[in-house]
This record gives sequence, C-alpha cells and structure tokens, in this order.
Amino acid sequence: MEPGGRRGLASAGGLASATRKPRQEPGAGAEARAPGAGAVRARRFLLCLYLVGFLDLFGVSMVVPLLSLHVKSLGASPTVAGIVGSSYGILQLFSSTLVGCWSDVVGRRSSLLVCILFSALGYLILGASTNVFLFVLARVPVGIFKHTLSISRALLSDLVAEKERPLVIGQFNAASGVGFILGPMVGGYLTELDGGFYLTAFICFSVFILNAGLVWLFPWRDAELTSTEKGLPVGKNPTLWGKTDCEVQEAAAPCQSRASGKPARPPWVEVASTLRDMKSLIFSEMWDIFMVRLLMAVAAMLYYSNFVVGLQERFGVRPRAAGYLISYSSALGALAGLALGPILRLYRHDGHAVLLHSSALTCLLLLLHAATHTVAVAVLCASLLAVSTAVGRTCITDLQLAAGGAQASGTVIGVGQSVTAVGRIVAPLLSGVAQEVSPCGPPSLGAVLALVAIFIMSVNRPRYGRGGRDKLKSE
Repeated sequence: MEPGGRRGLASAGGLASATRKPRQEPGAGAEARAPGAGAVRARRFLLCLYLVGFLDLFGVSMVVPLLSLHVKSLGASPTVAGIVGSSYGILQLFSSTLVGCWSDVVGRRSSLLVCILFSALGYLILGASTNVFLFVLARVPVGIFKHTLSISRALLSDLVAEKERPLVIGQFNAASGVGFILGPMVGGYLTELDGGFYLTAFICFSVFILNAGLVWLFPWRDAELTSTEKGLPVGKNPTLWGKTDCEVQEAAAPCQSRASGKPARPPWVEVASTLRDMKSLIFSEMWDIFMVRLLMAVAAMLYYSNFVVGLQERFGVRPRAAGYLISYSSALGALAGLALGPILRLYRHDGHAVLLHSSALTCLLLLLHAATHTVAVAVLCASLLAVSTAVGRTCITDLQLAAGGAQASGTVIGVGQSVTAVGRIVAPLLSGVAQEVSPCGPPSLGAVLALVAIFIMSVNRPRYGRGGRDKLKSE
C-alpha cells in the first residue's frame, strides 16, 4: 500500500470498485425490479444490528453496576478494587485500535462473532469468580474483545450512504441506550436474590450467547444483494462479510496481489500495514477530531463520575432518587438519538455545526450545574446534558468516518474508542483532584475542557464546512 494513507486507500478502493462486477444471484433481477424490495431487506438488516446493540448493553449494564460491590465482597481493598477497575480501560486503550483494524481485514461478521463469544467467556468466568484472581481473569477477555458496538457502527458505515450515516448511527445508539436503561433495573432486582451476582453474570453470559447466535443467523446475503442495487440509500460497500479475502476489503491488497499473480498476505501483515497507513492520516489530518473527542469525553465523565455524590453533598438528594434521575437521563439520551434526523435536516446535514453547538450547550450546562443552588435547575441541566452529549457523540463519530474514509472505518472507530479509553483512565484522577477542591469542581473543570474543545473546532471549522469532507478525502 503506497505512502500517504488516504490516497493509497482511496486509489485502491477505486480500482477495486472499478474492476469488480457484481455477482448475479438467481432471481436477483426480479427482486431488484420489485419496488421497495431492496429497502425492505436493508431495513431488516439494520433492525438486526439495532437488536445486537440493545442486547449488548442490556447484558453489560446488568453486571457493571455490581462489579465494585462484588470485588469488595471478595475481600479486595479499595485500592485493589480501583486498580482492577482501571485495568478494563487500559486493556481497551490498546485493543480498540487493533480490533477495529482487524475487523477491516478479516470482515465484520467474523470479528463480531469472535468479540461476542470471547466477551461471553469473560462473563462466564465472572459468574464463577469466588476470589479476586478469578475476578481479574474474567476482566481480561472482556477488556480485549468487548468491541461489539464499535464493529457494529463500522458495519453501519459500510452499509449506508454518507448522508444517512448520522441518522442510522443515532438510531443504533438509541436502541443500545434502551438496553442500558433496562439492564440496571433487572440486575438490581436479581442481585437481591440469594447468589444474585452469580445469577446475573450467568444471565449476562446467556445474553451474549444469544447475541452471537443472532449474528450467525443474520441475513448477510440479503444485505449483500441490497448493497449491489442502484438508487438505494444503502449498499455503498458490498464487502466486509468475511467470506473471502477479496470480499473482505474494498481496498484489499490481497485482491490486488492475486490479480498480479502474487500470494495474498496474512491477516496480521494486513493489520500492520493498515495501521502504518492510518498513522499519518490520524496525526496529520485528524488530530483535531480526536482531541475534541478526548476533551468532550473527559468533560462528560467528570460530570457523571461524581454525579450521585455531588447531588448528595450539595442538595441532600438520596442515592435512590439520583438513580432514578440517571435512568431518566438515559431515556432522554436514547430519544435524542431518534431525534437526530430532524436536527440534521434543520442544520442541512452540517455535522460539524451540530457538534459545535451541542458542545457549546454542554459547556453552558456544566457551568450552570456547577453554579446552581436548587435541585430543579440541577435536574434541568441533567436532562439537557443527556441530549447534548448523545448528539455530540454521534456527530463526532460521523466526522471521524467522513475524514478517515470508508475503507478503514473499523480502524477509525477503534482509534476513537482508544481515545475514549484514555479519557476513562484520566477522568477519575482529575475528578478526585477537583473534588478535593470543591463539590462543584468536577463539572467546572469539565466546562473548561469543553471550552477548549469548542475553540479547537472553531479554529478548524474551514476544513469541515460545506464541502470540507470532500476536501479531506481528496487531500
């Protein structure tokens, strides 16, 4: 693959798409002529992906709120519990980019199945953890392979047109958010039973096995046929099903090497090659996008990490009431994903403007939350913050994919998840220091970081204005 990152990927993608002829399946022409047949197949496949996202966060959110209680019940000190909790973020930091790049090489189907099954193994071990060692061991496969949502978003990027991508990703986030709303309630109920944590972990394992079966039974052929039809909003990339090397990558070097009589390179060589090509792209062209993602992620984490404690110390709100407020905010965040379509139409599909304004709203709400002395204003801030952060997350993901190109969407999303993992490591430390100064310290510091992100976006706005995406892709 030639130096220059994006140029090499783009030119290879153009060659592959120019030389490949779509395969004709029996009856495919009749289906293509049937009005709406392709749209129905596309919608069915998207709904399957939404269900995968729902089940993933439903299973995880049943267990995650109980982890700190369980590890302390095993005799771990607060320091050890903190180290164990940080280990997940550290593993995600190093594995997100590698797994995303790997999914670009071997295909979405194979990578999804492997990630779901190994995550299920981790929760199975967690359900059998009767000591701290088994607890730590259970977090290793989850920390390395828990990338179901990232690969699903990359698959959505492969399937839909660029104009439809923010809306579809917003709907996917909404479906996943519903799982995060229901999971804690189910887990909280089960944990009150005898051996409730172990039962909850086993149910989480069963949910992941069910998810793996769903991915295995996906109508992949329907999606591939849909992607070859013309005039549909989906199907810009009929690859990444994990069938053969030539079907795995649009810009696949193995396909080119076969055409020239050279043997295909192993997947790990392809992963290393893609990472080298992406390095220059990320550090030269996309540094501002990832910096904004990091700053906004840390700002949100600073707010949520001390949310319950802050409400209790400042307003005397009981933890149960704070939990209800968290569920209410999560529901609003899910609804925000569904409302992203009208918002984008209002902004004429200018994702950078939506991100800029949502970040500005987040900054103002964090300042208001830090300065308020009434519970009503704090609840209002929590409600609006759930909406602004949900919209911001979707828009920053769309900007990453637009700048990075469709050929390495898994790698781009993986790098973004690694950036978020850095935030998970840094945010607790900053939050603790700010909390020592004042109960209002974490949201105040978050507002400062959001302000820095707004400044970076404002300075680099010419690159992401109307037509900025095409400029980035052609550089």
